[in-house]
Amino acid sequence: MKQAKSVKSLRQHRIFSEQLKRKVVKDIEENRVSISCVCREYSVSHQSVYTWLNKYSRHLQSGKTLVVQMDSEQYRSKELEKKVTELEAALGRKQLDIDFLNKLIEIASVELKIDLKKNFSTKPSGGSGSIPGNTGTK
Repeated sequence: MKQAKSVKSLRQHRIFSEQLKRKVVKDIEENRVSISCVCREYSVSHQSVYTWLNKYSRHLQSGKTLVVQMDSEQYRSKELEKKVTELEAALGRKQLDIDFLNKLIEIASVELKIDLKKNFSTKPSGGSGSIPGNTGTK
């Protein structure tokens, strides 16, 4: 009697056809059925179903990251990318302007034989100091 209790019932070894696996994966991809439902219906482990997904799915494969975001996030991302592109273009135009003006100063310095970069500065103002002869009284 004790010996009968120690014998475990062995589960039959089952092999599922490739066609069935593909159908299950397609149903999961199209949200017709959940992974848990498949596990209950066919009495298979979650790991088996995920193995089928990795092997037969077009979208849900291991090693690939699927980014899920709301439409507003996607729209904002595209808008930010567009803004970055516009700012890079503006920066490029400004850099061309700077290069052009530096070359103009260089050519003018050679033509006029004056170093415009050194002589271009103005004298500093006296500030808000008092004006000679002004006492400040009325």
